[in-house]
Amino acid sequence: MTPVDIAVVDYGMGNLHSVAKALEHVAPEANVMVTGNPETIQAAARVVFPGQGAAPDCMAEINALGLREVVVEAARTKPFLGICMGLQVLFQHSDEGDTECLGVLPGRVVRFAEDLRDAAGARLKVPHMGWNNVRQVAHPLWQGIADGARFYFVHSYHVVPAQPELAVGYASYPHEFVCACARDNVFAVQFHPEKSARDGLRLLANFVRWDGKAF
Repeated sequence: MTPVDIAVVDYGMGNLHSVAKALEHVAPEANVMVTGNPETIQAAARVVFPGQGAAPDCMAEINALGLREVVVEAARTKPFLGICMGLQVLFQHSDEGDTECLGVLPGRVVRFAEDLRDAAGARLKVPHMGWNNVRQVAHPLWQGIADGARFYFVHSYHVVPAQPELAVGYASYPHEFVCACARDNVFAVQFHPEKSARDGLRLLANFVRWDGKAF
């Protein structure tokens, strides 16, 4: 069997094949596999954990498919990229459906406030959807990406890390919130790099080359 360089975790939720295609584009020599097989994920050199939808459904599928332990182990032992819901479920608890998550990172996931308004007083819609600027905190996966670069978001909830040093990216809607977190071999983002044009592809390319160390 050909070794899997990058396993894209398939638990039945999210735009998995768009993520896989983007990874194949930036790393044409890599064996990228969309898989829900725990043994394949365990054997892969690096793991991407994408996802869309609601936290209760996401966790229900992860548990039903027997993927919880292998995802947690991957997040402890190899270069690991979480995308959108793949960021949120790394935390301990989500207010969405009062859901217990994976507990890889300390903190919780909360909903945007109901009455958000911009500087002119116009009401902002939830979900937060579209392009937004990201303020970076130094990390190898930002290499070659300008601070303040724009990425594509679609979400109604955002993470609140219990340890501020976990935050490596911030966006505003209209108040600043954490949109990227990292610890050791884990890097996870709220936005969708696979939908974020050149800078999103650069982030994925950086992940493919990353040794799993912060510096």
